[in-house]
Amino acid sequence: MKLWLHLAVALVVPLSAHAQARKPCEDLKSEIAKKMDAQGVASYTLDIVDKGKDTDGKVVGTCDGNTKKIVYRRGTTPAAPADTAKPSASQ
Repeated sequence: MKLWLHLAVALVVPLSAHAQARKPCEDLKSEIAKKMDAQGVASYTLDIVDKGKDTDGKVVGTCDGNTKKIVYRRGTTPAAPADTAKPSASQ
């Protein structure tokens, strides 16, 4: 009886882990963002990058079958420079 139980556990656990590993990156990113917003984190960015790429920031999750990672950075990305107004022609 114990043999069957161990065999069942040995077969079911890897299957459930495999099902969790195939989570799409956008879904995981939105889940992480919800948790951070609930914790009151004000300004941050979450970026999806390839697993082997070096990046600044903290890895907070992996997705797409462990081929990509989600990286957290404090603060927001720099805003685009403001448009400079063209001087009006005075008469």
